[in-house]
Amino acid sequence: MTPPNPGTELSPQEIARYSRHLIMPEVALDGQKRLKAAKVLLIGAGGLGSPLGLYLAAAGVGRLGIVDFDVVDFSNLQRQVLHTTHDVGRRKLDSAAEHLHAINPEIEIETHEARISSANAMDLIRPYDIVIDGTDNFPTRYLVNDACVLLGKPNIYGSIFRFDGQASVFAPPAGPCYRCLFPEPPPPGLVPSCAEGGVLGILPGIIGCIQATEAIKLILGKGEPLIGRMLLFDALRMKFREIQVRRDPNCPLCGENPTITELIDYEQFCGIRGDEVSGPQLGSQWETTVEAVKARLDSGDDFDILDVRNPEEWQICHIAGAKLIPVADLPARVHELDSAREIAVHCKTGARSAKAVAFLREAGFRKIKNVRGGIIEWAHKIDPSMPTY
Repeated sequence: MTPPNPGTELSPQEIARYSRHLIMPEVALDGQKRLKAAKVLLIGAGGLGSPLGLYLAAAGVGRLGIVDFDVVDFSNLQRQVLHTTHDVGRRKLDSAAEHLHAINPEIEIETHEARISSANAMDLIRPYDIVIDGTDNFPTRYLVNDACVLLGKPNIYGSIFRFDGQASVFAPPAGPCYRCLFPEPPPPGLVPSCAEGGVLGILPGIIGCIQATEAIKLILGKGEPLIGRMLLFDALRMKFREIQVRRDPNCPLCGENPTITELIDYEQFCGIRGDEVSGPQLGSQWETTVEAVKARLDSGDDFDILDVRNPEEWQICHIAGAKLIPVADLPARVHELDSAREIAVHCKTGARSAKAVAFLREAGFRKIKNVRGGIIEWAHKIDPSMPTY
């Protein structure tokens, strides 16, 4: 990208604020003016968006846009350091804007309360110089990538899961786009989300800081950006490694003969039709409610409860008397279940248990039902004293 034109001047207060930048020859006054003239859009104000917002605001990026539609939840606070306990229940955009302005009132913060989609992505991205992807799902990653390529905007990518993170800069024609690296999305449900698999709270701070560093380098026009390179980080081993990523001349988006010339339906492209969120559609005859399960327990009915979450989740909370078989272990342990007995299957929210019920039906089980809403619904409606996660 061409660095922003440093036409604006710095006030004495800004010179004092950015003095540690100004004495660096790689930044200096001209570079700080470029930062002030820059316009950067953050997609998401969560785990990655938090360090991105904090450090880009502190660095003096003059116009910082944030796209988000969520509210702050207690479970966010372990990693989303832009928000505090007092912000729980607030819109993330309100919390983010308040805290970023507190860090640097000299910058302009634009909030966009929306779920980015094919209908609004081009309009959201067009006014900005750089886009930074802080999302955690495949449809949005492909959407952001495609919109950036079509608009000629650099896309600074980051991804986190458990102890592993990765980062790159997608900026055709100087390098590849996301589709060059991942031509097809994985099958729905194959890659667990952070909500299912967890993430080390520090990890988004590390990857988000790398993304912020890449943004500042692009703005300054200095250094070697992660274009054509994917940086991989293993927190458990505290090791970084790098892989080369080449632009695919046959890429349908940024290749020599592109076939994608406009945004598409990314939910359909990624094979998501509600399955990734709510599991397979089973039909009402294969489902039950937490209220019905509780009523049967209270009346002394003889039936089994199968918990298909992971052992770490079981340790947090579980329903007394339930049997734990993680959904990934179910094919090897199906013999532990009695197909002649009635079984209520649950997970955290109902998605994994729906997959378990679908599998058990194929295995010949007929007296099985998925508990809609899972143990989270149980905690909300049956046992409010149960901890949730």
